[in-house]
Amino acid sequence: MEREIPDMKIYTYPDAVLKTTAEPIKNIDEDLQKIIDQMFKTMYLAPGIGLAANQVGILRRVIVFDGSPGEEEPFPHVLINPEIVAGEGSIKWDEACLSVPDYTADVVRKSRVQVKGLDRHGNPLDLEAEDLLAVCLQHEIDHLDGILFVDRISSLKRALYKKKLKKKNKGDH
Repeated sequence: MEREIPDMKIYTYPDAVLKTTAEPIKNIDEDLQKIIDQMFKTMYLAPGIGLAANQVGILRRVIVFDGSPGEEEPFPHVLINPEIVAGEGSIKWDEACLSVPDYTADVVRKSRVQVKGLDRHGNPLDLEAEDLLAVCLQHEIDHLDGILFVDRISSLKRALYKKKLKKKNKGDH
């Protein structure tokens, strides 16, 4: 019997699912393939360049991302159980997040990273990335560990964002 994966909702800060560590994936099955396909659809519709399973309420270690963000042709990639195994350099990037709407902030990250994981068929992957792609991978892997980019900015900037969010939510009611 074919099981349909419904459209995905992107959870937003401060939802608790975003602060929860995702579980490693032990079994790459048909359900996971459907989740991955739906994550791509959700990411591109948002629009975004990366999406972690936590962001759509699925606490499993899988991310999808566009391997060539900003280019004409999409270049979809999947990483299952991704892990940063090396990093060097430093880069400051104005980051945004589908789970932190209407907010960007400068975040300092490694400018180059080496990431290991599995592709959607369970084959080992070893990726080297720099600049925007390196930032994207670090950002999405942080999600799997329950860390948002606002956790990496100063407490003052985070407090200002929370205040802005509270004000916006009051206006919605």
